[in-house]
Amino acid sequence: MKDFIKEEQRIALFNGKDILITGGTGSFGKKCTEIILKRYEPRRLIIFSRDELKQYEMAHIFSEKQYPCMRYFLGDVRDKDRLYRAFDGVDYIIHAAALKQVPAAEYNPFEAVKTNILGAENIIEAAIDQGVKRVIALSTDKAVNPVNLYGATKLCSEKLFIAGNAYVGSRHHTIFSVVRYGNVLGSRGSVMPLFMKQKPTGTITITDPRMTRFWITLQQAVEFVLRCFEKMTGGEIFIPKIPSMNIMDLAKAIAPDCEIKFIGIRSGEKIRETLISSDEARNTFEYRDYYLIRPDFSYWAKELDGKDVTSVSEGFEYSSDTNTWKLSLEELKAITKTL
Repeated sequence: MKDFIKEEQRIALFNGKDILITGGTGSFGKKCTEIILKRYEPRRLIIFSRDELKQYEMAHIFSEKQYPCMRYFLGDVRDKDRLYRAFDGVDYIIHAAALKQVPAAEYNPFEAVKTNILGAENIIEAAIDQGVKRVIALSTDKAVNPVNLYGATKLCSEKLFIAGNAYVGSRHHTIFSVVRYGNVLGSRGSVMPLFMKQKPTGTITITDPRMTRFWITLQQAVEFVLRCFEKMTGGEIFIPKIPSMNIMDLAKAIAPDCEIKFIGIRSGEKIRETLISSDEARNTFEYRDYYLIRPDFSYWAKELDGKDVTSVSEGFEYSSDTNTWKLSLEELKAITKTL
C-alpha cells in the first residue's frame, strides 16, 4: 500500500486546528498522535479516553511540556454531557473508541451496545450541536455481514454515522464519514501477539487452517484515515486496498519450528472476512488504492473526486479469501521482524 499523504497535504492539513481522538490511548490513537505531532502543528490535540492509567503513561511519551498542544481529557463516550464539554471548539474528531473484543462483547452484550451504538449516537449529537467540522469513525471488516455482536454493533455504528449527515441543520456544517479496514498487525487482541506468546512453549494453537484475514499496519491505517479527512464530503465509507494472509503462513513466519494444534473455530468467528459485500457493490466505486461506498440516500448526489474512479462490477465482493493481493510467507517473515 502506497504512502497515502501527499507532501503538500502534510504542510497544511490540521495546522492550527483543534483535533480530538476518542479512545486516544489505544494502539491507533497513540500512532495517530505520533504522526500528527511529527507532521502538523495543531492548536490542540485532545486525547479523550476513560482509562487514567493509560493517559498517565501516554502523557510521559507525549507530554504537554514537550508538546504544548497536547490535552488529556478523562471521559466516556457513553456520557453525552462530558462529550459536549470536550467537543467545545473542536474542528476534527477521529472516533476510535469501542469495545472490540469479540468474546467479551458476546458475554457482555449490553455493555457493547452502550459503548459502540449509544456512544456513537452521543458522538454524533454532540458534534453537530458543538459545530465540529468533520468526524471520521473507525470501523472493521467484522461489520460486513456480521456473525458476532461486536460486528453487529459496528454495523449499527456505521449506519448511525452515515445517517448523521441527514441530522445536520442549516446552522451547522458537520460532516460524518466512516473508514473501514481489517485487522491491524500486532495490535492488542490480534493473533500475532498470541503466537509470539505461545512460541516459547513449542506449540501454536490455530482455530482452522483455512482461516484468512485482511491485514494493515498501524502506520498505514493512520495514513489512510488522515487522507480521508482531506477527501471526505460526508456520508462515504472509505476502504483501503490491503493485503490478506492465511493463518498457517503467519504461524510459520512467527514460529516455524513449533507444533501446530488445531482447536476449532470459536463462537462468532468467520473462516474469511469481507470488507465489501456483494450487496454493497451497486454503491461501490474503485480508485487506484482504495474503494468508496456511497450512501444509499437520494439526497446524496455529490460528484466523485478523481479521474480514475470506476464503478465495480455487479456482484463484486472484497473478501480475504479471494483477494488477489496476498502476503507470501517471505513477506510475512519480513513484516513480523519489524513489529
